[in-house]
Amino acid sequence: MTLHAIHSAAAHASDAHHAASHPILASLTVFILSIFIGIEVISRVPSLLHTPLMSGSNAIHGVILVGAMIVLGQANNMTEKVLGFFAVFLATLNVVGGFVVTDRMLGMFKSKPQAPKNEGANK
Repeated sequence: MTLHAIHSAAAHASDAHHAASHPILASLTVFILSIFIGIEVISRVPSLLHTPLMSGSNAIHGVILVGAMIVLGQANNMTEKVLGFFAVFLATLNVVGGFVVTDRMLGMFKSKPQAPKNEGANK
């Protein structure tokens, strides 16, 4: 191994350590990768599975709502309180909206009530 190769390997190791020491960069990388994975997974879901997946999604959003309430309860300054309030508000909208959409989709599968026939009008 040449001296240049050793120096190059050390430089790459230093860069990797430098990137790992920034938790925001690591979190941003995971977030961006999760967006790509989410798009791939969701785009392949057939429409018949949408309602069961929506119900599971509502359960997950309920957990997020509980987490947002815990964070809001432990807020120390005004910035944390405002961000916690918006987190609870948006999580609540997400849960309620998910249940409304699921209810409407399940309503599409219900049979429509038949109008009663007026047999007395024929006499």
